[in-house]
Amino acid sequence: MVTTKGRFLFTGEVAGTEAQRQQGLQNRKSLAAGAGMLFDFKRVQPVAMWMKNTLIPLDMLFIDGAGRVVNVAENTVPLSLATIPSAAPVRAVLEINAGSARRLGIRPGDQVLHAIFGNVR
Repeated sequence: MVTTKGRFLFTGEVAGTEAQRQQGLQNRKSLAAGAGMLFDFKRVQPVAMWMKNTLIPLDMLFIDGAGRVVNVAENTVPLSLATIPSAAPVRAVLEINAGSARRLGIRPGDQVLHAIFGNVR
């Protein structure tokens, strides 16, 4: 991740199948610092997420096909069924611990580097 504050590394899982995307981070009691889950939707499209059965608050980064952050949903509410939409069509969503986006200064336009975006070797 490249922001105006610098480069930051997140490690974690890729939810690349329909089953993995449906499960997401549900029923987990914690997420390690610097960890996250990248939801790969395989194509650019409007996306809406929710927090059903998700026990920990998260920040969600909605990312376009070039790896640019489109919008950030901060401090999502655990167990909520409210939908959290992308502001524009996206390829992926990165879920990280709540408060991370603010702490690291992650904003729309910042770059996420990952093979699915074709921006890393």
